[in-house]
Amino acid sequence: MLRPEELGEGERERWRALRAASAAERNPFMEPEFTEAVGRVRPRTRVAVVYEGRDPVGFLPHERGRFGQGHALAYGVSDAQGAVLGPGLGLNPDELLRACSLSSFAFDNLEAEQELFVPHAAAEYASYVIDVEKGYETYESVLRAQSPKFLKTTLAKERRLGRQVGDLRFVFDEREPAALRTLMAWKSAQYRRTGRRDRFAQDWITRLVSLLAARTRGQECSGTLSVLYAGGQPVAAHFGLRSTSVLACWFPAYDPEFAKYSPGLVLHLRMAEAAAAEGIGLLDLGRGAAEYKDSLKTGQVPVYEGAWTRPGAGAALHWLSCEPSRRAHHFVRSRPRLAATAARVLKGAGRLRRS
Repeated sequence: MLRPEELGEGERERWRALRAASAAERNPFMEPEFTEAVGRVRPRTRVAVVYEGRDPVGFLPHERGRFGQGHALAYGVSDAQGAVLGPGLGLNPDELLRACSLSSFAFDNLEAEQELFVPHAAAEYASYVIDVEKGYETYESVLRAQSPKFLKTTLAKERRLGRQVGDLRFVFDEREPAALRTLMAWKSAQYRRTGRRDRFAQDWITRLVSLLAARTRGQECSGTLSVLYAGGQPVAAHFGLRSTSVLACWFPAYDPEFAKYSPGLVLHLRMAEAAAAEGIGLLDLGRGAAEYKDSLKTGQVPVYEGAWTRPGAGAALHWLSCEPSRRAHHFVRSRPRLAATAARVLKGAGRLRRS
């Protein structure tokens, strides 16, 4: 059991090699650089290292809470979770989690390839993706075929934004700290406006994003801030992580003053174009239904929510603290009319909160 900063370079290289050999996409959330960044802001972060002889053959990044209740790394925030294991280890969850002294291990964005934990999932969700493996022009042709009105309208709004507000400029990898602060302010306002929990009101998330933006520049995990400017001012921005093959879309937001131009959609099109030019083949928009994802997506992949538990008091505590609310959320999300009503109630609560 190690803290992330205690991993040696040999262990980090082995971790990267195991991810490279995996059938899963090279999602940057699953790289050692992300674990190290989380460890700097979440002191209970640990990495279980599995050895065969002197050789590391597996890693499980996680956070250990009270009474041995464990969570996947950056639970509730990370969009890809699980263990990094070599093939044919023959481990089972009881064996691994007992060695970690965990009574439970909860996850909410478990990768589909995580054979060790998928059997313990309670629900499956779609994570929407944009495939630009064959280039941006091919992606546009897919959009024209599946949603011609959407693409035509969005491109027209982009041109109108340039005419009426000022010349457009897109920066795929912006390093200006003020732009990140602007994005976080927009995103906080969006959370409050829609009645949802403001993630940036949690200090550790703000510090994590700032740290990833300023210091994380690994080949397979690099903090990436993308900004769309009009007339010299930012109108939309996104912060996420990228590897050589995946752009993990994380925190997008825009200035509501320019909402009629759909700057968030324009931003995503430019991100897709820039990612394709960089050789990135996939943009992962993350779990959760949203109108903009429906418009932009080319497909979807499954992710899982649930928990492995060991019999005992810790498992009972996990069930009492998590399972009732998870089941309630799943009940609502699986019924479109009820989900739409819930969204309206949340927005109403957001308006009351601001008044």
